[in-house]
Amino acid sequence: MLDIREVAEAFPPGEFIKDELEARGWTQDVLAEITSIPAPVISNIVKGKRAISPEIASHLAAAFGTTAQLWMNLETSYQLWTDTRADVNVARKAQLYALAPVSELVKRGWIEATKNLDLLEERLLRFLERKNIDEPSKLVYATKKSTEQANASQVAWVHRAKKLARGIHAARFSDESFARTLKRLKELRKNPEDIREIPKVLAEGGIRLVLIEGLAHGKIDGATFWLDDHSPVIALSMRYDRIDHFWFALMHELGHVANRDALGGLPILDVNLVGDETIPSEDKSEIERRADLFAQDFLVEQKEIEKFIGRVAPLYSKQKIKNFSARIGVHPAIVLGQLQHRREVDWFHSREMLVKVREILISGALTDGWGHTPPAI
Repeated sequence: MLDIREVAEAFPPGEFIKDELEARGWTQDVLAEITSIPAPVISNIVKGKRAISPEIASHLAAAFGTTAQLWMNLETSYQLWTDTRADVNVARKAQLYALAPVSELVKRGWIEATKNLDLLEERLLRFLERKNIDEPSKLVYATKKSTEQANASQVAWVHRAKKLARGIHAARFSDESFARTLKRLKELRKNPEDIREIPKVLAEGGIRLVLIEGLAHGKIDGATFWLDDHSPVIALSMRYDRIDHFWFALMHELGHVANRDALGGLPILDVNLVGDETIPSEDKSEIERRADLFAQDFLVEQKEIEKFIGRVAPLYSKQKIKNFSARIGVHPAIVLGQLQHRREVDWFHSREMLVKVREILISGALTDGWGHTPPAI
């Protein structure tokens, strides 16, 4: 008699039909003639391409001197074993998709497409710089009260930034080079066209800049990390294509560089840094507050804007904002952004000042997204 325990572990019932035929010296055609089961049907059952029905099980039982239940048990056990294996693959694939938005990564060209699950896991783990699928991510970002675990899109975005940054040439970073960089950046705050010089200025000061379009559900504005003790990196998503948001996000990240935040540790990830969902500076962590203050004071000296508010509030006309901006040498949108942040004017005030700068910046920066594909690195 056949042992269904072994069959259920690995083999389709057709394998045992072959054994029975061989034991009797029959061919599949002979079995077809005896049972009246069409030869093509027997062939497909033997090859594992067709399941055994109750009617076929009865004919096989009569031909081989077994019970129909035996053949149905073999078929059911094999199907359950097959389905279990399929479920394992489904669960494994779901785990990979929980690690990263795989479809987006493939679409963006960050990993190569494949239907081979082993190869997909290998490529994804290499991209995420992980040893195994169960290794947890340690990347977090600041929230109003504490920190929150970065989601899969945010983790993938940061790893893409790391990969791209390694391919950028930059000078050796130092306190002296940073001071020179800040001095040169101050000269670029007034005209939107001058923003195209920023990637070069940063690289000459030892700071790598990458622009990466965000992934769905990321809400990332920027990140700061270090490749080594003398190689800081700033990554920006340009989530809001506005000159004031760009300057604040850039200078906030440079504030992290100035304070050596993330040096020797995990990247600093800034989520909802700007926009309607941003957290007020007074409710942020000390690290984030310092970076905010660095950005604010660089863009518009706080003593200057406080004097302006004292003279003008609450009558902030467009012309007064433009005159003040011209006097201190910054674009009017930067002043407007500071006034909005201080709740001195609403978010709809003078929106025509908020010029777009992303395409200007892209012309000089290593960019991934918005129709731009970086060279192979």
